[in-house]
Amino acid sequence: MDAAVRELTYAQAIQEAMAIAMEADENVVLMGEDIGVYGGAFQVTGDLVHRFGEDRVMDTPISELGGAGVAVGAAMTGLKPIFEFQFSDFATLAMEQIVNQAAKIRYMLGGEVSVPLVMRFPSGSGTGAAAQHSQSLEAWLAHVPGLKVIQPSTPHDVKGMLLAAVADPDPVMIFEHKLLYKTKGPVPEGHYTVPIGVAEVRRQGSHVTIVATAIMVHRALEAAAKLAEEGIEAEVIDLRSLRPMDTSTLVESVKKTGRLACVYEGVKTLGIGAEIAAAIAESEAFDYLDAPILRLGGAECPIPYNPELEKSAVPQVDTILSGVRGLCQGRL
Repeated sequence: MDAAVRELTYAQAIQEAMAIAMEADENVVLMGEDIGVYGGAFQVTGDLVHRFGEDRVMDTPISELGGAGVAVGAAMTGLKPIFEFQFSDFATLAMEQIVNQAAKIRYMLGGEVSVPLVMRFPSGSGTGAAAQHSQSLEAWLAHVPGLKVIQPSTPHDVKGMLLAAVADPDPVMIFEHKLLYKTKGPVPEGHYTVPIGVAEVRRQGSHVTIVATAIMVHRALEAAAKLAEEGIEAEVIDLRSLRPMDTSTLVESVKKTGRLACVYEGVKTLGIGAEIAAAIAESEAFDYLDAPILRLGGAECPIPYNPELEKSAVPQVDTILSGVRGLCQGRL
């Protein structure tokens, strides 16, 4: 492995990106509950308060609406805040500032003021945190013009996309699946960016396209390896960016494979899979489809506390295997 590339966890890659951004620009500041000496609810900010001081790594009161409002105001006046929610579920308390302020200020002020704000959302199930701490709400915010919404699935991408988000003049919402924090992968040293709005083909295939987000990318790749043993070659696309969405990559893949499965953890109804399916239905790829479009999303219920019920509420590898087999064998 190149000496300039190390194995880092997803959490370490985020922390490194924030440190690089703060070293390069004194206007970059961190805000959030318990991100200082405690190091963040998931220990992602770590020791950054000791490196940059409490003036730039700021613990906010337990008021998501208030903290988000301060972050929006700070962004309007020249700072570049990175605001961390303890759990993505708590964004519900700050929707006024996110949806009515951050997303609309540039438009309402005629482009004279931008909001260079990054908001980080630890999201998803799998940690036994139950119904109010385990949701996947990215589709909510992806519905709002003025916001960019991203879901990196690897340490490499989360570092590069976070640095791209800091450089963006508009608000960027970054959803970080909690089960990814301890996953490891190669991450280059120093500054680099991964473009927002560009999907990545993680595995080439010819029989079916699987479009996945966040932790589901890893489950889709595991399923694809097993499907290959059965003679089904699945192409796996890591969407990475929900808004803007890279529909051109999706269209080209579906034109090649003729089948599409969308895998995401958010509740199936009105989830990101519906937008992907509509994008394909409205494109030239529709004429290439040999089967209905399959959506594999979360169950129509809150996330349960019981570990086995929690697993059953969101797609697992076996869910993907069963769904894609049916899609390819004409059993939908």
